Amino acid sequence: MTSEQLFYDKKTGFDRLIDEDKQGIQTYAEGYKKFLDESKTERDAVLEIARMAESKGFRAWTRDDTLRPGDKIYRINRHKGIMLAVIGEKSLAEGVRLTAAHLDAPRVDIRTVPLYEDNGMAFFKTHYYGGIKKYQWTAIPLELRGVVCVCENGEVKRVQVRVGDKPTDPKFVITDLLPHLATEQMTRKATEVIKGEGLNILIGSVPSETVDEKCSEKIKLAIMEHLNREYGMTEADFLSAELCCVPAFNACDIGFDRSFVGAYGHDDRVCSYPAATSLFDLTETPAHTGVCLLVDKEEIGSDGVTGMQSRAFDTFMADLCRAQDVLLDECFENSVCLSADVCNAFDPNYPEVSEKRNDARANCGFALVKYTGARGKSGTSDATAELMARIRCIFDKAGVIWQTGQLGKVDQGGGGTVAMYLANRNIDTVDAGVPVLSMHAPFECIAKLDLYMAYKGFGAFYRD
Repeated sequence: MTSEQLFYDKKTGFDRLIDEDKQGIQTYAEGYKKFLDESKTERDAVLEIARMAESKGFRAWTRDDTLRPGDKIYRINRHKGIMLAVIGEKSLAEGVRLTAAHLDAPRVDIRTVPLYEDNGMAFFKTHYYGGIKKYQWTAIPLELRGVVCVCENGEVKRVQVRVGDKPTDPKFVITDLLPHLATEQMTRKATEVIKGEGLNILIGSVPSETVDEKCSEKIKLAIMEHLNREYGMTEADFLSAELCCVPAFNACDIGFDRSFVGAYGHDDRVCSYPAATSLFDLTETPAHTGVCLLVDKEEIGSDGVTGMQSRAFDTFMADLCRAQDVLLDECFENSVCLSADVCNAFDPNYPEVSEKRNDARANCGFALVKYTGARGKSGTSDATAELMARIRCIFDKAGVIWQTGQLGKVDQGGGGTVAMYLANRNIDTVDAGVPVLSMHAPFECIAKLDLYMAYKGFGAFYRD
C-alpha cells in the first residue's frame, strides 16, 4: 500500500468535491443565511423551523394521534425547543437515528427591572447570557427581540417585540470609552475591560412632553409611553418578559471567493439548520425513525424545562414508543445519536492554543469529535471506537467529506456539548459539527463547504 493509503491527513475538501456538490454548496448557503437572519433567538428559530417543517408536510403531533411509517411530525416545547420525527419502516424497538443540537446563542439579556435614566439618557440594565468576551459587545449595532407577556382582563397575552432588524428601524448600542480617556481601562485584564454591570444599552434621550409634576424622570417616562403605545406595556410587565439584544447585522459572504459565511449565531444554528433540513428532505420513508431534537439553554448548562436535561425529550419519545407498544428504554439502547454542535476551527492567527494534528480545519468537511470536555476529558461522553467506525462508514459510503476535531490543546481550556446528557440515557452518542472561527463572538465565521457536508452527513445518517 502507498503512503497515501496508509496515512491520515486533513486534506482540503475542494480537492474531493464532485460537480453536484459544487452547485449545492452555494445554493444551500443562501437558504442558511436567510434562516440566520430570521432566527436570532431560540423563539424565532423554533417558529421558523416549524414553518419550514409544515411546508414539507410535517404536522403538529399529540400523543392521541396515530402513527404510521412515513408520517412527518413535530412538537414544540414551550416556544423554545422543537422535536421533529419521520416515522421509519422498522419498529422503534430497533432504535432511532437521532440528531440533537441547540438553538440558543450567547447574547445580552434585558433584566427584569431594566429601565433607568441617568444624565440625560435612558438605558436598559442587562445580564449577559452564555460565555462571551464582554468587550466585543460594545460599540456595535444591536437589535431588541423577544416577548412580553401582559395580563389583560385576567388572561395572559403574549406580545412579540422585534426592533432593529429592518433597514428603517432604530438600533441600540452599548457605548465604550474613547481611547483618549481609556488609559486605565486598557491596563485591565481582558475579562475586566468591560464589566458585566457596564453592559448598559442606550435606548433614548428625548423627555416626555406629558405634564406630570410628580415625575422627575421625563426621559424614562417617554420610553415607557412609547412601549405602552406599541406593546401595551407598563414597567411591571418587564417582570414577565423575555427580551434580549442581539447583533443588528445580517449574515453575509466573506472573502473574494465568497467561501465563508459571517454571521451572529453560527453556534449552534450551523448544526441545527442542516440537522433539520436534511430530515425535511428525506424523499423516501427511512428504515429507522429519524428524530431531530433542537433545544435551548446549552450555553448555560442545559438546565431548565427547555434544556437538554429536561424530561421533555423523554416524554416525546415515550409517546412515540407508546403508539407502537414499545418500551422507551429498549428504544434508547438501540438508538444512535449525532450530537450536533460546533467545534473550533484551527486559526493560523492563534496557533498557540491549537493542536494542529487534531483540531478541525475550515473547508476540510463535517467534523467528527470523539470527545470534548476539559483537561482530563471532564464533561464528555467519549464515543466508543465501534460507534466512530460506524459513522465513518456511513459518511464514506455517502461521499461525505469529513474530518476529525477536538477543542484545542489539552490544558488550554475546553468545553462541552449536550452529548453526555444523551449518552446518559443509554444512547450511543458521538459529537459531530461544523468548525467555527471566532466562536462566541457577535460575528462568527464558517466555511460553506463544511456547512453543506454537515447537511449531506446528517442525511446519510438518517437514511442508514
